[in-house]
Amino acid sequence: MAEKEAQPADPSETQTTAESMQEQFLDQLDEFEEGTLVTGQIIQVGPDEVFVDIGYKAEGRIPVGEFETVPDVGDSVEVVLVRKDIRNGGVAVSKRKADEKRFWKELKEAHQERLPVDGKVARTVKGGFEVQLQAGIKGFNPISKMDIRRIEEPEEYVGITSKFFVERIYSENRINIVLSRRAWLEQETEKNRNEFFGHVSIGDEVEGVVKSFTSFGAFVDLGGFDGLLHINDMSWGHVTRPKDYVKKGETIRLKVIKMDPEEKKINLSLRHMTPDPWETFEDRYEVDQVVNGKVTKLTDFGAFVELEEGIEGLVHISEMSWVKRISHPREVLSPGQEVETMILDYDLQAGRVSLGLKQVLPNPWDDVANTFPVGLRLNTTVKKLTASGAFVQLDEGIDGFLHVDDLSWTKKYKNPGAVLQEGQEIEVVVTLSDPENQNVRVGIKQLTDDPWQQLKDAFPPRSIIEGEITNITEFGIFVRVQGGIEGLVNKMNVADPKDKPFEEAVKDFSVGGAVRCVVTEVNPGRQRLSLSIRELQRQEQRQEMQKYIHDDGDTGTVTLGDMLKEKQDG
Repeated sequence: MAEKEAQPADPSETQTTAESMQEQFLDQLDEFEEGTLVTGQIIQVGPDEVFVDIGYKAEGRIPVGEFETVPDVGDSVEVVLVRKDIRNGGVAVSKRKADEKRFWKELKEAHQERLPVDGKVARTVKGGFEVQLQAGIKGFNPISKMDIRRIEEPEEYVGITSKFFVERIYSENRINIVLSRRAWLEQETEKNRNEFFGHVSIGDEVEGVVKSFTSFGAFVDLGGFDGLLHINDMSWGHVTRPKDYVKKGETIRLKVIKMDPEEKKINLSLRHMTPDPWETFEDRYEVDQVVNGKVTKLTDFGAFVELEEGIEGLVHISEMSWVKRISHPREVLSPGQEVETMILDYDLQAGRVSLGLKQVLPNPWDDVANTFPVGLRLNTTVKKLTASGAFVQLDEGIDGFLHVDDLSWTKKYKNPGAVLQEGQEIEVVVTLSDPENQNVRVGIKQLTDDPWQQLKDAFPPRSIIEGEITNITEFGIFVRVQGGIEGLVNKMNVADPKDKPFEEAVKDFSVGGAVRCVVTEVNPGRQRLSLSIRELQRQEQRQEMQKYIHDDGDTGTVTLGDMLKEKQDG
């Protein structure tokens, strides 16, 4: 039996079916308006487009670029109906507009409910920053509302992701959103600080990030709020630069040593993370022990030397040299220098150690009596002049003192500068060597014999001496005799006041003239020479009387009156 051939469809029936489907499609499109937010399911992912089933016979198409990451088939996605495309039998949808629409709703809610939104600082603009929010929406964060601390380098904030509070949403020519990251940071800071004070106690260890430095220490971020790490709490030792102990941005563990909930202040310590070295000081050190250390600081009164971290001693300026007169420690030490010192004393309770620098060196004064014995002659240099004399250099750090009275046996100098000058080379003799009192005296006049003693030996009292008048004053005549010694003829000893007043008698003499006198006193100790012209006249009268008395050619009796009369006549 032959197979029955298939009959072609009735053209009129086919047309009727197509018209029915188109009518049904149009009815479906009328059920939602352009701009409606709907949820669809991804049915196909192409290289450029993503196809979405929005629950109708028409499929929506979304550019791949509207997705942050390429989606998978079967994922749900919210879209907005952009346009009904009846001619092509489809609809135009947008995920980006859906995201934007949804985010605007969230943004308004965040503004009303004071909730934070996420954002990323895109770039700096005039007066602040442009912040990229979700769905391509951008906001403005003023520079004053970006951080709790003052902003020095705005570019450092570009690229950071954070939370922001929505301060304002307003529209002029376009919608503007004003954000505040600072307000969110302040809220988080307060929350974290309250939690810190509620759960942390003094003595607890905490972790923080070094935030900034000051001259007195460093601030450590404990979670949006700061604690102070004071410079004195960075180490048991002496700290001059906080940056030597912690670095900015470094995460460190510290111990809480002080908390003030009312003032909201927290003090932290790095040194309390290790034992106090003073507690075991006597296990390592003792008096008279020679130790090595490093100079950490110089002051007007001495130098601080670190023996180990946390153990620092003082070398007083008086303990730096046996022989040198040190005006400032910088003359012998410098910061950072390694030195050897001796422990002189210590006080554990006060945390003090007294050190000596000179004690590790031999004391040259111990042998000064042998090095510079009395009577030693030597050439030296004038080092320093004073009102009463001069210091001369004998050896490295050992000076001798030359008193102004030891410059000359005969001349009196009020100031050594009249004879000496600094840097002048001179010859001296040691007159005193006293190691116990660290005193060496020298003299110039002692290089020669004492002319006063020579004068005394050569001219005993009542001897006649010749000299040159150097000065005539109202109280007498000054006469220079041998050896350059100057003596005084007192006004009473110039002439007998009964015969001739001093004012008349002195007219017979002149400065520079020669004169003969009688020595009445020579005192080397007081350097005093007393002379008398009047006594010379008396001696000469007595000698003349003796001459007449013992004259062999005279056989008669001669009286004193006759002698005087004869002298006057002659």
